[in-house]
Amino acid sequence: MLTAADHELVAGAIREAETRTDGEISVVVAPDSDTYADAVLHWSLLVALLPLALFATFPGLLHWAIEVIHGPWSAEETPLRLIVLYLLLKTAGAFVVAWAIFRLPRVRLAITPHATKERRVRRRAIMLFQVGTERRTASRSGVLLYLSLAEHRAEIVADELIQFRIGGEEWGEAMIALLEGVKAGQPGQGIADAVKRIGNVLATHFPYTGTDPNEMPDRLIQL
Repeated sequence: MLTAADHELVAGAIREAETRTDGEISVVVAPDSDTYADAVLHWSLLVALLPLALFATFPGLLHWAIEVIHGPWSAEETPLRLIVLYLLLKTAGAFVVAWAIFRLPRVRLAITPHATKERRVRRRAIMLFQVGTERRTASRSGVLLYLSLAEHRAEIVADELIQFRIGGEEWGEAMIALLEGVKAGQPGQGIADAVKRIGNVLATHFPYTGTDPNEMPDRLIQL
């Protein structure tokens, strides 16, 4: 988690960066970007189907399991109701156990495809940008740096004027600095380094003119 010192470090980096540009920088840090409940459900359903697939492939196992529960039985005495009940309980039991395991935070993230996590982080970043940054500046020069801690992923989303002038590749150094800080266990320093590099890019394309007021708070927002 980020400390008070991290918050002050990032706030200082934002203030320093904005002395060199008319652009406005916002920073938002979230514990995660999604519950990934759909991934948990999908994997739980897959595990729940395994007993059915196993017994369909090896019907002898089903006969043996029924005999353990019901005792010996002949083809004429097939306990159909017991077979259906047994399969239902096996399926439901497998689902419940899998669901309980896959809901654990680390497991949930591990079973979620990387592409899915990337899309969810991007979607959350755009949503937060639209709510808190987009069109909040008169010059349409706001930039959001978003970090999702659980996924170790980040996004930079910019206002329309910045997107028109700056290509996405120019944010590369900022992203590298941020993720290096996170991996090193120093997210506050990583964010501050990223803000500095974002400031460098903005200063090149939107240098400070003194005519654009500071319209957004210079602080880190932690959700």
